[in-house]
Amino acid sequence: MAVKIDTGFSAKDRAAIAAGLSKLLADTYALYLKTHGYHWNVRGPNFQSLHVLFEGQYQEQWAALDELAERIRALGELAPQSYSAFANLTGIKDGDPEKGWEDMVSELMRDHEAVCATARAAFPAAEAAGDQATMDLLTERFTAHEKHAWMLRATLGGK
Repeated sequence: MAVKIDTGFSAKDRAAIAAGLSKLLADTYALYLKTHGYHWNVRGPNFQSLHVLFEGQYQEQWAALDELAERIRALGELAPQSYSAFANLTGIKDGDPEKGWEDMVSELMRDHEAVCATARAAFPAAEAAGDQATMDLLTERFTAHEKHAWMLRATLGGK
């Protein structure tokens, strides 16, 4: 039975907003997997601090996944849920456990910056529709990823 959705947004607006959120969900999931893997496989003199840093970041990303997927569902769309769906939506590449710690940190920093761009790219559709809830969620997401990128950049000695 089809049940009408009447939350103040057109079906077209809901679909456009959900499409941006779906890409952000896929990017976040891919980055979560990479960060968690690097947490397990990091080596070197900074092992302990990086192990803890990566853990905090992947735990934050894990919690965000549910928020993103539930917002997509609240908009009346289905959230992507398979590895193949995520792979088709994300530009984040798989991690390589053979990398040294500096390469892991550099790669994660660039990936967080890429996810910031994905969150910002999703913003116009939500703004055009007046979807404050999605705009707030997107702001939370790019704020979190900016902070993660900064921490990783600082770990490498950058500003």
